[in-house]
Amino acid sequence: METTTSKSQARSASLTLLALALSAFAIGMTEFISVGVMPLIVTTFGIKLSTAGLTVSIYAAGVTIGAPVLTALTGRLPRKALLLAVMITFIVGNALTAVAPIFSVLLAGRVIAAFAHGLFMAVATVIAASVVAENRRASAIATMFTGLTVATVTGVPLGTFIAQHASWRVAFGFIAVLGVLALLLNVFLVPSHLPQPEAGRRGAFLRLVREPRLLAGLVITALGYGASFPIYTYMSAILTRQGWNGSQSVIVLLGYGIAVAVGNTLGGRFANHRPLHALSKMFAAMAILMTVMMLGLGNHMIGLILVLGMGLLAFMNVPGLQLFTMQVAETKLPADAQLASALNISAFNVGIVVGSFTGGQLLNTTGLMSTPAGGVVMALLALGLTMMLGRAEA
Repeated sequence: METTTSKSQARSASLTLLALALSAFAIGMTEFISVGVMPLIVTTFGIKLSTAGLTVSIYAAGVTIGAPVLTALTGRLPRKALLLAVMITFIVGNALTAVAPIFSVLLAGRVIAAFAHGLFMAVATVIAASVVAENRRASAIATMFTGLTVATVTGVPLGTFIAQHASWRVAFGFIAVLGVLALLLNVFLVPSHLPQPEAGRRGAFLRLVREPRLLAGLVITALGYGASFPIYTYMSAILTRQGWNGSQSVIVLLGYGIAVAVGNTLGGRFANHRPLHALSKMFAAMAILMTVMMLGLGNHMIGLILVLGMGLLAFMNVPGLQLFTMQVAETKLPADAQLASALNISAFNVGIVVGSFTGGQLLNTTGLMSTPAGGVVMALLALGLTMMLGRAEA
């Protein structure tokens, strides 16, 4: 009987994680598709490349603000009802982006979709960690985040292909349709009676940011995850500079996404037991790779290898960063664990904002191929802070 019950629980957990991952796929596709369609948006609205980069940084800012604020406001709502509301908001945001007559309206649609993204990731992370055994939590979080990585593997190249052969508006319309599909999957695959997290108490935000290890973890998340974005934000332009045409760039983006998926899966396994130890190695590898990028990114084949290498490392740190934050919160402030998860989602997107802004500044001052310098600095800062926390933990 116990074996049958265990199998049933495992099956239910797998279906829950599948639904979360599929929803994350749609959300991940809209987050990163701007990287692929940015040159087309530049042409449509007659703006500079660095201005078009706002489609990445404004989206990330929306996630940064939306994740903690909306999580705090919706903490008492049933999880499934909240998931469905999130996906409806996501659909509206992408539909508005698709029909935007001017660039500012496009940015408004991106912000609406970003609010849905931030709240979804905060809630979904807690759900993913709650439906599996203690020693599988990082892997469960990695499974949920697989939706984002698969979106990078297939969704972003697919969206870029659609945009190149139809228009970027059709690509965002396609994402809205994916959102409808994800909404239906949530209806049928997510159980109605999900674990309801303990309601947060007043003053949770201040308590969390006053916890030194948690605050340091949030800074590490922003620096470590954001380290790839000075380069990734302008990936399409970099690939063009390397000599790849439009169709070839789609294939390269597909290869990049495959590398991201592999790295995310490996990162979950590496971080299951000693996240700080694993993260230190990941940040060191990222810093070394980007230092080499400063010399070889512009080369046709060497640059391709370096881009794929960055893909392997870009999301490898995500499960460990999220798990570390949750472990600290659950140990020190268990009632505030869900808001801690939301703050870490915000920290991921602070990293995107900082990375994209840094890349834009380097683009405007020293040129496109200097963008890895920003990633080197961010990775080294993340490494230093992680090693300090690791020594304090030992």
